[in-house]
Amino acid sequence: MASEDVKASESAVEKIVSLAEEANLARQEIRPTSHAVISICKSLVAGGVAGGVSRTAVAPLERLKILLQVQNSHSIKYNGTISGLKYIWRTEGFKGLFKGNGTNCARIVPNSAVKFFSYEQASKGILYLYQQQTGNEDAQLTPLLRLGAGACAGIIAMSATYPMDMVRGRITVQTEKSPYQYRGMVHALSTILREEGPRALYKGWLPSVIGVIPYVGLNFAVYESLKEWLVKTKPLGLVDDSTEPGVVTRLACGAVAGTLGQTVAYPLDVVRRRMQMVGWKDAASIVTGDGRSKASLEYSGMIDTFRKTVRYEGFSALYKGLVPNSVKVVPSIAIAFVTYEQVKDLLGVEIRISD
Repeated sequence: MASEDVKASESAVEKIVSLAEEANLARQEIRPTSHAVISICKSLVAGGVAGGVSRTAVAPLERLKILLQVQNSHSIKYNGTISGLKYIWRTEGFKGLFKGNGTNCARIVPNSAVKFFSYEQASKGILYLYQQQTGNEDAQLTPLLRLGAGACAGIIAMSATYPMDMVRGRITVQTEKSPYQYRGMVHALSTILREEGPRALYKGWLPSVIGVIPYVGLNFAVYESLKEWLVKTKPLGLVDDSTEPGVVTRLACGAVAGTLGQTVAYPLDVVRRRMQMVGWKDAASIVTGDGRSKASLEYSGMIDTFRKTVRYEGFSALYKGLVPNSVKVVPSIAIAFVTYEQVKDLLGVEIRISD
């Protein structure tokens, strides 16, 4: 009896200890999950703020770029960066320089938030698979793997917010002479759905996906690789003994990354914008032309848009708006990266890709 009581007592103790260990493990699992949710939210906020600030800073150049991309080749109104900005100021005033910026911010804030968050999560996943494959737990992301993570992030973010981008493009090219005015993003969305169907909201999606690979991928890969190289080599004293480069250095890294990305992907951006204008019954006059030069847009797809653009306007037409885009994209991307990291530091976000 005594031995049975002892065994029963030991069994009871083992059960209690087992339950206590399970409870402890449960608490340990809950804490990282709760911390991860907070960290994710902070990352989203930082990405959203970065996107909104950077786009607002270069809104006039962004609008001019789109106008140059889609304007009717038989009715040129915007001819160059300085003259184009002057023409907008003269015909539409100060507000005209920022037309479509509200819609752009409404789109770019969630887009940037999802993009930065997706990049960090994709980087963690790719790094984990890479470490498992190589058997080296200390392995780090190579530039090629960073390119893949950046491309994945860009495609996810772009696809999630593409209808807003399509609407933003049309609102941006509206002028006072446009036969029909979209009154805002919601009105434009409902009008396009009613008149052109839901598929119209994804016009130009394919060249956008293709363009995301070199554009976003190179942005992230070049930026991260440059920053890592500067920290390791410390050339010309640009980086001190700290583990992170300063704001000015990060700004330069972002500028270089943005320039390379936008140059490679720009023709696809022109094609995308032109495809977004197809089927617009009451298109803005900047698209259709005025008076005797009025002509309709007829593109059946991405290849057809490339072919007709080069045939009727020359190869250089694929780079219309490149100058204002180059002027705007360098500070825009740089400000986005730096703002993101500054806000992330301010919020106390700790992200360790090697975890």
